[in-house]
Amino acid sequence: MSPDRPAGPPGLDLDRLRGHLDRERPGLLGAGPLTARLIEGGRSNLTYAVSDGTGRWVVRRPPLGHVLATAHDMKREHRVISALHPTDVPVPRPVLLCEDEEVLGAPFYVMEFVEGTPYRTAEQLAALGPERTRAAVLGLVDTLVDLHAVDPESVGLGDFGRPEGFLDRQLRRWGKQLAASRGRELAGVEELHAALGRALPTSPTATVVHGDYRLDNVLIAPGDSADRITAILDWEMSTLGDPLTDLGLLVMYSVRLELPDSPVSTTAGAPGHPDPAELIERYAARSGRDVSAISWYTAFAWFKLAVILEGIHYRYTLGQTVGAGFDRIGELVPVFIEHGLTTLNEG
Repeated sequence: MSPDRPAGPPGLDLDRLRGHLDRERPGLLGAGPLTARLIEGGRSNLTYAVSDGTGRWVVRRPPLGHVLATAHDMKREHRVISALHPTDVPVPRPVLLCEDEEVLGAPFYVMEFVEGTPYRTAEQLAALGPERTRAAVLGLVDTLVDLHAVDPESVGLGDFGRPEGFLDRQLRRWGKQLAASRGRELAGVEELHAALGRALPTSPTATVVHGDYRLDNVLIAPGDSADRITAILDWEMSTLGDPLTDLGLLVMYSVRLELPDSPVSTTAGAPGHPDPAELIERYAARSGRDVSAISWYTAFAWFKLAVILEGIHYRYTLGQTVGAGFDRIGELVPVFIEHGLTTLNEG
């Protein structure tokens, strides 16, 4: 690194990045020095905002250290946004994929920087006011319908996943994940897992699914007449599968949790936020899909999040987490299990 150039954040060598972009995309960068900052909030992959003083881009790479390639597949993420960019689905314009680990120490891709805000908490969303909040969340449903309307074959994603047996594989996968990441008894979790298995619904025609579709994984910016979703982010869990898994997760995140000072936040408490029933009705009306089994998909979402939280709690007990709030994650797991059982029984 030259002494007169700023160092990049960990995992992003700016001199190497510039050299690679100058070779592969000549003329993309201006003459100004590159600067970068880490964008907080991603599930696991690292995301950086990069600028040459005039233009801005985003670089995405796996976490530092040794990782499972299948869990942080840059080629897969780049492929899906490249396929979707010409459609009505808002995704950043892809710029470049680099699979040569010699450049940054891991595969990475570059995409355009998109203006917008990811709303992560009810307090942040409340600043929009009730009318804009309601419109933003309903827009989230409409954008999901647009995603699920894309014909995978027509955009080159016909082999992007294995739709046959999708729900059964998902249920088995998350059951194995639970078994590998728990060190205590959890009342009701085996009951919930077994009940989900007994009530497995018949999936509709497979679509591209995002896998983690929620408000804080999209960017929202003011438009000419209303706020609009400018980009869907974090495609690391995307595949071909049952579209109602995306809806079930969105519905789960739209349930207001009466948990003061919870380390897991949702936006559902913001004034004007539509209730789950309205979101389901809007999706059904706009997509034409049968959503009569949505209770199963929502219960499955509660189960998945319970497993994820239990894994975090387990790592906390082993002293493998850093930061505030991890000591209280374990308290939430039984709450999510109970929500899953209640949702499934009411379906």
